[in-house]
Amino acid sequence: MTDKMISRAVRELSTAIAATRSAKEIEEFLWSLLTQAEVKAVAARWVLVMEIARGTPQRDIAKKYALSLCKITRGSRELKKENAPFRRMLERARRNSREDTKAVLGV
Repeated sequence: MTDKMISRAVRELSTAIAATRSAKEIEEFLWSLLTQAEVKAVAARWVLVMEIARGTPQRDIAKKYALSLCKITRGSRELKKENAPFRRMLERARRNSREDTKAVLGV
């Protein structure tokens, strides 16, 4: 595949996911699209970014999740970028988590 083809496919996939309102449907789609190893890799990246955002030291993250410092450093660099996509997604996740908590508590 060429870079252009990959970019187009990622754009189409992103558009389809963005149009989906059901987290369950997206989760099911990801499990069907990705292999077990790919799911594990994506989940590990998400967890490491959340840990970095919480201020967990990189060496602690590496030890706890058996991740390389290179991957953790990359995640850290991405979070430091202005208007970083990782940061935007973390903010959305936190906002949704607070809304879910309020709904459960009836607040």
